[in-house]
Amino acid sequence: MSQGVVILGSTGSVGETALRVLRELRESFHVVGLAAGRRADRLMEQIQEFSPSVVSVASGEDARRIRARFPRLEVAYGPHGNTVVADAPDARTVIAAIVGAEGLAPTFKAVQKGKRVALANKEALVMAGRLVMDGARRSGAEILPVDSEHCAVYQCSRGESAKHILRVLLTASGGALRDCPLEDLEGASPEQVLRHPTWQMGPKITVDSATMMNKGLEVIEAHHLFSLPVDRISVLMHRESIVHSLVEFVDGSVLAQLAEADMALPVQYALTYPVRKPCPMPRLDLAHIAGLTFSAPDEKRFPCLSLARQAAQTSEAHKVALNAANEVAVGAFLEKRLSFGGIPRLIRRVLDATVPTTLASLEHILALDKASRAAALAFLEHPERLT
Repeated sequence: MSQGVVILGSTGSVGETALRVLRELRESFHVVGLAAGRRADRLMEQIQEFSPSVVSVASGEDARRIRARFPRLEVAYGPHGNTVVADAPDARTVIAAIVGAEGLAPTFKAVQKGKRVALANKEALVMAGRLVMDGARRSGAEILPVDSEHCAVYQCSRGESAKHILRVLLTASGGALRDCPLEDLEGASPEQVLRHPTWQMGPKITVDSATMMNKGLEVIEAHHLFSLPVDRISVLMHRESIVHSLVEFVDGSVLAQLAEADMALPVQYALTYPVRKPCPMPRLDLAHIAGLTFSAPDEKRFPCLSLARQAAQTSEAHKVALNAANEVAVGAFLEKRLSFGGIPRLIRRVLDATVPTTLASLEHILALDKASRAAALAFLEHPERLT
């Protein structure tokens, strides 16, 4: 029987990959809902192809355009629209691929409804990991990671007792500036940063890859997903992006998951688990790989990785502030209002101003997110305070 699927963030990189996978799995899955942002024209192309019953877009104007073209379709808009789509009653699986804090509320709604959540929105666990995981335990929701690193850990640790896991090693390509001289990092341009050496991703996550904030957020995500202390989650530089993560066990054994750098595999794994099916992606040919290299990350080159670890070990409030400040900083960098070197400085200033707090509800988390963004924007208005 065909299962209903919702895609939150359908016009983004992961969303488009999910639709590519679903084209190959039409006998097993059908699209129930699509949530997009501002790319309404692309969303209408997706509606034409996949015939969902409910969609959402960012603006009311775009919603009116879509209703005019598809009068029988339920069309919502704004942040609430994403939650409407996530709550679609005919959806068994929700692919949570909205980038940033905006994806938290609809992801949490899917968890509360007991759905299978294919989680690509790592910020949901960074900001509200305890709340989300507790909600999943109460509702019976399944959370299957779509980040390639966490999908790899999930596969390597499947069937193993948590007490047998010594540590998890998340691999990192190092991003577009991994070979840039340290003295040139400060003035690196958005154009340089967006040329990722191995992955095709959206602009925000590509910048996060270059700063290694992406890996810092993934450390926090892994902490919640696998119930591991942060100090048992390591990061390993791996330029080839073939080994996606490793799990080391107490007896000294290490299991690794290898595949070509294509998000189709973790998306499909989350959709079809526990069944494996042929996947529309290039196959790995080890005989033609020159070598696999590994090294420890340079903390001077990647200060955001240290900031993420510090936030994770300080308080829940600091994790929310970390994510909020990073989103503001990356947005300002892409708009050329902040230097590349200014990204970690801005984040540090916001973290230094954050009071350690335990956050009891989604409302508290979203309020702190808003306050942290305001603090970050205030620092942007006074660049002399970022030196």
